[in-house]
Amino acid sequence: MADERDRRDEERDESRGEDRDTIRATARGSAPVPLSVLDLATVGSGLTATQALRTTTELARLAERRGFHRFWVAEHHSMPGVASSSPAVILAHVAAHTERIRLGSGGVMLPNHAPLVIAEQFGTLEALAPGRIDLGLGRAPGTDGATAAALRRTERLREGADEFPQQLAELTRFLDDDFPDGHRYARIHAVPGPVQGTVPGGVQSADRPSVWLLGSSGFSARLAGQLGLPFSFAHHFSAANTVPALDLYRESFRPSAVLDRPYASIGVSAFAAEDEKQAHRQVLTGALSMIRLRTGRPGLVPSPEEAEAHEFSEIERDFVNSWLANVVYGTPDEVHEGLDDLVKRTGADELKITTTAHGREARLRSYELIADAYGLPDAPA
Repeated sequence: MADERDRRDEERDESRGEDRDTIRATARGSAPVPLSVLDLATVGSGLTATQALRTTTELARLAERRGFHRFWVAEHHSMPGVASSSPAVILAHVAAHTERIRLGSGGVMLPNHAPLVIAEQFGTLEALAPGRIDLGLGRAPGTDGATAAALRRTERLREGADEFPQQLAELTRFLDDDFPDGHRYARIHAVPGPVQGTVPGGVQSADRPSVWLLGSSGFSARLAGQLGLPFSFAHHFSAANTVPALDLYRESFRPSAVLDRPYASIGVSAFAAEDEKQAHRQVLTGALSMIRLRTGRPGLVPSPEEAEAHEFSEIERDFVNSWLANVVYGTPDEVHEGLDDLVKRTGADELKITTTAHGREARLRSYELIADAYGLPDAPA
C-alpha cells in the first residue's frame, strides 16, 4: 500500500510540474499580459435568467474565438441581478459549447460547501473538459449573512472563514486522493478522481483542476504565497487594497510543485463602446446596481434609461464617482490605455475583465472592441 502511494505521489508531483503550463499564459496581440474574462451572468431589467445564461454561453464562445485565455464565472447568492449561483453547473454547460478556452470559478466560496462536494464537482468538470479546468476558491460567502447562514446551515459564519486553510488542505487531499494512512478520510475518494487509476483495470488521467486562491484583502494573498499557489485579486470591488495585497502575495511566496515564482491576476471592471458617452451610460447601470445592493435593495441591472432618470442623492453621487474611478471605460483606445496603465501600476500577470452592463448586445460588443483594440486574433468559430 505504501509503495503504491509513493508511486502516486511521484506521478502527482510530475503532473503538478506540468500545471505551470496551465496556469501561466502568453499575452496575445499587443496586450501587455494575457486577457481573460470573469462573468457573473448578470440579469438586466426586462430580461430573464435564461437570456442571461445564454449570453454567458455566447460570451464564452466569443472569448475563445478572440483569444482570451480563461473564462471564469463567480458564485453569488440571493441576488436577483446575478444568475451565477451554481458555477459548476454553468461551467458544465459552457464546456459543452467550447473547445479550447480554460474554464473556471472566480470563485467557488469554499466555506459554503463540503470540500468533498467541490472535489467531486470539479473532478467531474475535469473529466468533461480534460486539461481545461481552474478551481478558484474564496473564503467570503458571496452574499449577505442571512443567506450565508441558510447555505451553511449554521450561524457561526466567522468560524467557517477562519477554518479556510484547513478546508483548503482537505479539498486538496481529496483532489489528489492522498490522505495519509490512518486519517478518517483515507478510505473516502472523490470520484471522478485519481482513485480510478489505482483499482484493477483502472485508467485515470493525470489532469486535475488547477487550484487558485481568490481574495479582496491580505488573508488569501498571504496564504496563496505561503502555499505557492496562483492568486487572483478582486480589484474590481476592492481597488484600494490591490497593490498591498499583491505585494504581500509576492513577499510571502514560496516556490512549490505548482509554481516556481508568483503568478497574480486581477479582476478589473471594464467597458468599451464606440464613444465615451455610450460607455458612460452603460457603466452607470452597474454603479446604480451596486448602490442598491449595498443599501439592502438588490435587484436587476437597470437599463441605461432607468439609470439616467434616477435622481441620485449627494451621497449616492459621491459613491458613483468613487465607483467609476475604478472602472476602465470609454472608447476602445481609452480602455486600452486604462488597462495598460493598470498593469503598470499593479504588476499583474493577467487581467480578468468583467463587465456589468444592461443587455446582451452591449456586453458582447464591449469584449469584441477590447479584443480589436489589442489586435487579438479572430479565429473561426
